Amino acid sequence: MYKGIYEMGFENPSPIQEETIPLALENKNVIARAKNGTGKTASYSIPIIQKIDSTKNQIQALVLVPTRELAMQTSLVIKELGKHKKIESMVSTGGTSVKEDIYRLYQTVHVIVGTPGRILDLASKGVANLENCNMLILDEVDKLLSVDFKTIVARIIEIMPKTKQIMLFSATYPIEIKEFQEKYIQEANFINLMEELTLKGVTQYYAYLEEREKLHCLNTLFSKLDINQAIIFCNSAKRVELLAKKISQLGYSCFYIHSKMQQSDRNRIYHDFKNGETRCLVSTDLFTRGIDIMSVNVVINFDFPKNTETYLHRIGRSGRFGHLGLAINFITEDNKSDLFTIEDELNTKINPIPQDIDKNLYTV
Repeated sequence: MYKGIYEMGFENPSPIQEETIPLALENKNVIARAKNGTGKTASYSIPIIQKIDSTKNQIQALVLVPTRELAMQTSLVIKELGKHKKIESMVSTGGTSVKEDIYRLYQTVHVIVGTPGRILDLASKGVANLENCNMLILDEVDKLLSVDFKTIVARIIEIMPKTKQIMLFSATYPIEIKEFQEKYIQEANFINLMEELTLKGVTQYYAYLEEREKLHCLNTLFSKLDINQAIIFCNSAKRVELLAKKISQLGYSCFYIHSKMQQSDRNRIYHDFKNGETRCLVSTDLFTRGIDIMSVNVVINFDFPKNTETYLHRIGRSGRFGHLGLAINFITEDNKSDLFTIEDELNTKINPIPQDIDKNLYTV
């Protein structure tokens, strides 16, 4: 167990790990608010691994996440941390073969990491037996309790044992979480590290321009910035493809990813980008949740997001695990009120972009 932690490079616990792990090991219910990139996955994965009895061929922990990308990444962390304890973890999400999941469940599985729809499908058919599953983790719970997932998550909880430990993780705490907590988690231990961690280590600027000036501005940034890897966000799949094409025409290597693509293509692009095969990825908000790519040091909002939560998740792609990051926002006349709202709600200051940006603000 400890060997797996050590091999993954964990030396000292991050604040979220320090607060969460002792409570989790005491079987307490936890509702934790912490920014992405603070070691949240390990804060529940370590207790899962410590508490699982690997001699039993039973599903003992279920981690629900909103996207396949996050499921794959979380499962990888659990596998690495638990390899010396022979913990068997599987990923189960929509958009993949149900037959393969069924075949896998005939073998030993201790932990399932998956998206709600697929998990409910397997559990309601009795293929995934959850009667000994006493740990439930909802990661990015704000998304899991949205209209798309809410009733599915409630049905999964009803299938699970009456007495179980529930842990919720989120950067934001909307009313849906409060209602869920009142219904399912009467005795909850609250951890809130948002004040300390919101956008820490990320320098934020805005460039005020017209729509037609955006590409020229982006080209200028490419030539002036010291980019390890950058993610550029657009508000629609169509604009992602269009911008990626324009960037390629400017002579820069570039990948793009969005939710309308085949799952296998998304997996391949994510994998290749993570392995550093290109410096630049154009994406929709599909890519904002739980994606850990350490070398991303620049995030550009080519299209400014409409709400605070999306902004927080996008900007959280840089400055991961205490690394420094840079966020640049393209602001048109239409975005001004959104910019003021986000500054106000996050209690942060987004400054006008200077002529020259100090490299020490976003490079090691």
